[in-house]
Amino acid sequence: MKTLSISVIALVMAGSAVLANDVVIMGGRVIDPETGLDAIRNVAIDDGKIVAISEFELDGDTVVDAAGHIVSPGFIDIHAHGTSLPAMRMQVMQGVTTVLELESGVLPISDWYGMLEEQQTPINYGASAAWTFSRIAAFTDTDPLADPSYFQDAQKLDPWRFDIATQQQFDRIMELVEEGLKEGALGIGINSGYAPGYGQMEYFALAELAKKYNVATYTHTRYISNTEPNSSFEAIKELIGNAAITGAHMHLCHVNSGSLRLAPKVLDMFDEAQSQGIPVTIEAYPYGAGNGVVGAAIFTTPDDWRERIDSDASSFQLGADRLTEEQFADLQANDPGTFVTWHYLEEDIPEDLAIIDASITHPSVLIASDSVFWSYFDDDGSVKFYEGDEWPLPEKVFSHPRSAGTYAKILRSYVRERGLLSMNEAIRKMSLMPAQTLEEFVPQMRKKGRIQVGMDADIVVFDPATVADKATYENANQPAVGVQTVLVDGGFVVQNGALVLDADGGVPIRRPVE
Repeated sequence: MKTLSISVIALVMAGSAVLANDVVIMGGRVIDPETGLDAIRNVAIDDGKIVAISEFELDGDTVVDAAGHIVSPGFIDIHAHGTSLPAMRMQVMQGVTTVLELESGVLPISDWYGMLEEQQTPINYGASAAWTFSRIAAFTDTDPLADPSYFQDAQKLDPWRFDIATQQQFDRIMELVEEGLKEGALGIGINSGYAPGYGQMEYFALAELAKKYNVATYTHTRYISNTEPNSSFEAIKELIGNAAITGAHMHLCHVNSGSLRLAPKVLDMFDEAQSQGIPVTIEAYPYGAGNGVVGAAIFTTPDDWRERIDSDASSFQLGADRLTEEQFADLQANDPGTFVTWHYLEEDIPEDLAIIDASITHPSVLIASDSVFWSYFDDDGSVKFYEGDEWPLPEKVFSHPRSAGTYAKILRSYVRERGLLSMNEAIRKMSLMPAQTLEEFVPQMRKKGRIQVGMDADIVVFDPATVADKATYENANQPAVGVQTVLVDGGFVVQNGALVLDADGGVPIRRPVE
């Protein structure tokens, strides 16, 4: 009945229109994952909203010929560390219209939103309140700085990562996180794998705080290990237990890299939790390699960490090359805040690929990229973040391929080439599911992830026969192909397959400020 009602309303509106709409997308296969609409339709956009969906011709100032293309809600990435202009541009080339920094988060929240408002933002953006930033501040007696360098520089310090907080430190941690929530943060980012020594009560208190403000937590679990004790299974069971006791919505980030070879067991545990009504949600990205700082606790402790995650120096990559033992040791000793790619499963090994596929295709798992920063080597060989406005990005710039290819890879590999997901299911995982994860406490998300009258005009039009990721581990600096059009709040960001260089229509996604 819902689909029929929307169609009738759209037809009436289209028939009574006198003035042309801003944009009309003509003749595409329109897929709305919420109502189940999957048909050739015309879509009218006016003043940033979808105003008509019709089988009949519509008038528009600008007409997009979508024949032979999919018309989908824009993809929503709820795990995006890269929010600079170059990072946003690489994302939008594969159909992403909203990027949210939720796993790590940032503090102070107001400072971060203020900086993004000054930056050119072609797509929508938002962030959570960062527990790691609050812990660093409490242990170093400093004020947090809304910049990744604050987190990177702290990798040389052990107390905030491995010590139980004193009562004074605990109070400061909770105060800073709560301040972030009052400033409109989208929940609490708990990057606990980088500070696993926090005990039990601190994590529980964060869950209670999330419940108090009716927001979600987003957790990178404290342990990542194939073996017990202190295994991935144990850490994820802790998350589920806290959600069950407090009633807080607790989201598990990157189940693939967080679970390693235990992913099938973890997915079964999540099924049991969700069947009992425990408020937990889950995400994954379609790669067998992660990315993080080389000095992270998981790569330094305990003494048998290599066996626990089945890795050695050659499992790590910086730029185009895998590291030697000498290079790995040098980075850990002298530049532990350097971001490196970590290969924990090899995608060319069928058994490893099957583990990745189990996460991606699981019905409860949404897609999130865990996109990271774009970097380059300066003249001294140091790694710097690239934040310029050159397009295409300079050849020297590198990242993880997930920063440029996650969503296009789902459409290429999982839908078109291997048939592991239907087109409708893939779009649901990349648009509606992320919106639904936040919409209870972020009202803006109720208007996203859908192609319906009255929804925000965040829309991607792509060719299902050619859409593809091009980014590789050796050269991630290759934009996706096959995306014809991207609209963000009704404005063009990609037009005729090309980036609109002056697009600046992204808006902040933010809870009300108290």
